[in-house]
Amino acid sequence: MNPTCPICLRPIPPDVPQSLHHLIPKLKGGKGGPTVLIHHICHKEIHARFSEAELARQFNTPEAIRGDLRMERFLAWIARRPPEFLSRVPGGRRGR
Repeated sequence: MNPTCPICLRPIPPDVPQSLHHLIPKLKGGKGGPTVLIHHICHKEIHARFSEAELARQFNTPEAIRGDLRMERFLAWIARRPPEFLSRVPGGRRGR
């Protein structure tokens, strides 16, 4: 059975790009801290939406990330895609 991405809640097949996401960014003291296995596309979206400071301060759990309005559109969109779906996430879309 494949692991489930805690961001989009879809399975992570072994042949799909995946990432370990540091719940507290390494640059903000999270080196050696807890990580979660997520789809690479979800990881890119997290870092396109949130600054390192925001991730460390208030978005340091999958639940907090999923619950933010900035992720709502992405999560609805990705839910309609198969687990092996790949797409580029344009940079510089952080909502401040």
